[in-house]
Amino acid sequence: QVQLVESGGGLVQAGGSLRLSCTASGSIFSINAMGWYRQAPGKQRELVVTINSGGTTIYSDSVKGRVTISRDNAKNTVYLQMNSLKPEDTAVYYCNADVRGSNWPPTTRNYWGQGTQVTVSS
Repeated sequence: QVQLVESGGGLVQAGGSLRLSCTASGSIFSINAMGWYRQAPGKQRELVVTINSGGTTIYSDSVKGRVTISRDNAKNTVYLQMNSLKPEDTAVYYCNADVRGSNWPPTTRNYWGQGTQVTVSS
């Protein structure tokens, strides 16, 4: 089993910054893509940004230029640096990862974290 644990959410004023972290733990052989999604009240969950094992990133147009994703493969951790935050960035932010397990037979499964609240006040 694999767990994803996010941290770093909170309340910030518009224009401020936050850094989210997500660490994967458990029976991990390797991690392929990792990413961040968010869900605002009354809205569907949407992609923020993903990064694959080679470092290739895909950003949502709504956050391009304001957020940066990075990962530390040795720590099984992905980070989301968010700058110039806007009230519309308010949402629960979820970590997501495609993990190849270390148990036999090796399988790749998709996992979600429990989410961390980000609130941006105007």
